[in-house]
Amino acid sequence: MCARILFGSFFHETHTFLGEMTTWADFNVTRDTDILAKIGDGSPTDGFLTTAQELGLTVVPTVDARVFPSGMVADGALEIFWAEFEERARPALVGGIDAIYLVLHGAMVTETMTDPEGELLERLRALPRAEELPIFGVFDLHANLSERQCRLVNGMVAYRENPHADARASAVRATELMGRALRENQTTRMTLCRLPLVWAPPGTGTATDPMRTLEEAMRELETSNPAVWAGNVVSGFSFADTPDTGVSLSLVHTGDLETVRDDLERLARMAWDLREKGRVDYPSVDEVLQHFSVSVDGPIILVEPADNIGGGAPGDGTGVLRGLLQRGTANALVAINDPAAVQKLSACAIGDAAELSVGGKGSPLDRGPVDLVVSLISRSDGNFELEDPNSHLASMNGTSITMGPCAVVRTGGITILLTSRKTPPFDLGQYRSQGIEPTDFAVIGVKAAVAHRRAYDPIMGGTFFVDTPGPCRSDLTTFPWQHLHRPVWPLDDITDPQFKIS
Repeated sequence: MCARILFGSFFHETHTFLGEMTTWADFNVTRDTDILAKIGDGSPTDGFLTTAQELGLTVVPTVDARVFPSGMVADGALEIFWAEFEERARPALVGGIDAIYLVLHGAMVTETMTDPEGELLERLRALPRAEELPIFGVFDLHANLSERQCRLVNGMVAYRENPHADARASAVRATELMGRALRENQTTRMTLCRLPLVWAPPGTGTATDPMRTLEEAMRELETSNPAVWAGNVVSGFSFADTPDTGVSLSLVHTGDLETVRDDLERLARMAWDLREKGRVDYPSVDEVLQHFSVSVDGPIILVEPADNIGGGAPGDGTGVLRGLLQRGTANALVAINDPAAVQKLSACAIGDAAELSVGGKGSPLDRGPVDLVVSLISRSDGNFELEDPNSHLASMNGTSITMGPCAVVRTGGITILLTSRKTPPFDLGQYRSQGIEPTDFAVIGVKAAVAHRRAYDPIMGGTFFVDTPGPCRSDLTTFPWQHLHRPVWPLDDITDPQFKIS
């Protein structure tokens, strides 16, 4: 197959309730043939490139821009991306392109756009010779899919696992579907079913219900309905305030809507009946530590979803740290993103004592910094390679990760890894690269919701989710919604749910 495939990526999960702005300077941008060097880095881009090579496809790269979850994306960032993409796409389309492949997240929001991915797709379709080209790609399980996005593409494939161990594999599946469409000269479409339902991220792990049952049902549908090429169970990203926020189901299929309507309605009813399984409610840190006992089988993990870095939180919340200090907990380990604290330690020698204000700087919901006297144990540049190439982190940035300059300090019985760049705790290489062995500790605080489990479940002696102050709290009724389409459960009492299929 000698088809030419135009490739681009614009990837961000936007937490609209954070005060920070994400600018173009925050994105990690790769351009032109440098994108081809991503083969082997474990990312979705790698999955596409490797499979395209195996299928004999010629890749025409443009721009690959991505950044960890954070606050609202500046309009200017989208415009810069589009200008760079369009500059490369126009001559490529004139020269002859057979299909387009995109790596998107699906939950990006800019200052003035609640559906920037839909906007980009519409602009793309308006380019000369792009109107009828097949568009395929891959997107995150936490996308907030819109009707416009689905109308403008032929086949987008979502991750099936949370933690996202299959991000690269999902990109492979999407590339194979594109290859099939070209080889068989078939035209597919996407049909979307929106549910009036939002789940906080801790309720969307695929190892448990509701997602486990829904994913199993979707895999059965893919085999039972010959018109269906791929099915997506998308849990949505509940910290993005948009009209499209929430749970959705979508199918890549041949034929018209009626070939899949009954199947989508059946799965939508199943999701609605399982809705309570996605509700979460956690005790405070103090409640957990009151009844705490050290496990002999591995560390006890204290998970604080309210400061979930993978959901855009600043990663410097002090809720768990304060609880450990107040209880005098021994042999505990936490990571705090605090570039100011790292900088203050730059003049200290290893072994020196220093007075430090730790954490509490990134969110007004936190109680503020904790003043400590610490001993400096080590420092580093913060670069590390993932131990697990299928880590959730690889779906965001490949296997090479940088935490920025780091320092390890100790106060009482608590060891603290201070980073200069918030780094989701999804891989144990984060600690081991700093000379810290996680299994040596009795208690570890983890700023996550679900995606940490692939790394921490194998070593833990037990897990407790705790409620702390922070911008990613699981009580969705506490957020100042302005754009969310209502009514929606659990914010509203719904007795007769309406499932919109389009």
